[in-house]
Amino acid sequence: MNRKWIFAGLIVVAVLFGSGVALLTTNSLRPADEPRTQKRIASIETDPAAHFTSYEPQNYPDLTYAAENAVNAVVNIEVTQEVEMRSVDPFLELFGIPQGYSRGGMAPREVKAGGSGVIISQDGYIVTNHHVINNATKVKVKLYDGRTFDAEVVGSDPTTEVALIKIDGHNLPTLAFGDSDALRLGEWVLAIGSPFDLQSTITAGIVSAKSRNLGAIPNQYRVESFIQTDAAVNPGNSGGALVNTRGELVGINTLIKSQTGTYMGYSFAIPSAIVKKVVLDLKEYGVVQRALLGVAYQEINEEFIERFGDEYGIKEPGGVYVAEVQQGGAAQAAGIRRGDIITAIDGTTVNRAANLAELMSRYRPNDKITVSVKRDGKVKQFEVVLRNTAGKAELLPRDYTAVADELGGSFTEISEKTRRGLRIDGGIQVARIEQGGVLAQARVREGFVITHINGKAISSVRDLDRIEGPVRNIDGVYPNGRAISYSLIR
Repeated sequence: MNRKWIFAGLIVVAVLFGSGVALLTTNSLRPADEPRTQKRIASIETDPAAHFTSYEPQNYPDLTYAAENAVNAVVNIEVTQEVEMRSVDPFLELFGIPQGYSRGGMAPREVKAGGSGVIISQDGYIVTNHHVINNATKVKVKLYDGRTFDAEVVGSDPTTEVALIKIDGHNLPTLAFGDSDALRLGEWVLAIGSPFDLQSTITAGIVSAKSRNLGAIPNQYRVESFIQTDAAVNPGNSGGALVNTRGELVGINTLIKSQTGTYMGYSFAIPSAIVKKVVLDLKEYGVVQRALLGVAYQEINEEFIERFGDEYGIKEPGGVYVAEVQQGGAAQAAGIRRGDIITAIDGTTVNRAANLAELMSRYRPNDKITVSVKRDGKVKQFEVVLRNTAGKAELLPRDYTAVADELGGSFTEISEKTRRGLRIDGGIQVARIEQGGVLAQARVREGFVITHINGKAISSVRDLDRIEGPVRNIDGVYPNGRAISYSLIR
């Protein structure tokens, strides 16, 4: 009923306004010898209570150049995945057993999913999202001109949600990287992708916020510093382009915040500054060269000050608080302590936790950076040599597999009491399982204590760094004493 009233109201308003315009136009064209009409018009023009507000022409940007420059380089991606689905007994359905009731069998099924991607080189490198191609057995790419190609996955990084694929092409249209750091709040941007399989759909909006940390990426090493826009993004847009008015790639559209599963006013893109570095790593090394500072930190905001301000002597927001320093890590070696407040990295101000995560994602192991911290009211600077995920100040080899990342989870050390109770020599407990990792694929449950991986004993979380991937076997025991071995077929 309300919707009808709104439409009816609009129609009525349109008719009345149209009549008014017609009346004024008609009267203004009447001959000058009609005094009543002239007097009426004069009264309208001079009556101070009835006047038109001033109107300034709006300087909306011309987005046609950006759209035409970018659309040819944005592709549609179709992936085939093999998933195990519980089979349903059709006989049971005759008796009203609800859909989805399982008879216990697990049948492999091929399912198709889709997303978008952006061509960044003439020879066929395409950037997209990790979740678009994760666990894909086949990847197909459809270009703007209708040509289709089989694609291979070059590499993928679940911590940033960036993936790189490759097609065998030549002289392909490309989109150049722009400077996401230079984006300003309120700046116009375009989102280009294939929502609902509608290829090459272009929507426009503005930059609503920067450095959004949403906790959406399920990984302990996640890097979240999203660009928030109000450009309409829907399922299928993932991996597509966020473009500035110059037609440059400033982000990769990744997710939306919604209660319905479709666009509700908020969309989020990975900044090109992060994307570019990850892509270069995947091309050159086959693995993301992640540099670790070796600290656990908290953002100093109003909530932090309210809870800990008096205890830590912090009275105003800004910077990030070093809550813990990793033993043997880069920060400890440089002299950074628990309680320090990080205010800048290489001269770039750090105001929020997302700022720090984004800045660190641009470096590689063995890079030397200057970290500015506030300690006892004074600013100190430390030269820090960054380390890799294995704790060394060197680049990871091309064939390196970060087992902790591959497993897809977070882990805790077990107590001596737990070890004795389970009658094991050692192990680590699975505290959380992330989608897309080996643990999820093997259907390992939280609480499982891992004692061996690939036949090698695991006594601490650090032991994961000694395992040469890929993971083939996981042995362990559940808290109830049930021992089990998981084998992965690759």
